[in-house]
Amino acid sequence: MTESSAVEIRAFMGLSTYFREKNWTNPKIMPVRQELTGLELLAQLGLSEGMVEVIFVNGKAMQPDAAVVHGGDRVALAPPGVPGPYRVLLGFKKMG
Repeated sequence: MTESSAVEIRAFMGLSTYFREKNWTNPKIMPVRQELTGLELLAQLGLSEGMVEVIFVNGKAMQPDAAVVHGGDRVALAPPGVPGPYRVLLGFKKMG
């Protein structure tokens, strides 16, 4: 990819507070030049792996070390501690 494109990133629960503290919008639009792993994305955002339990890429729940993000993707970040019923509804139980 020679031209940069953008990723739309939404933060939930305590991570939305982190976005506010950084004066970022939620969703944050972040330019990317190439595909990123979930861990590379977190590093670029200044988040440690322990701060994010699940990365949703275009609606599919993945662990941060299994996620791959491309320009044009819609990403959501969920921290540890999401209540039980929401874990099932959001697809945490189906992560592979």
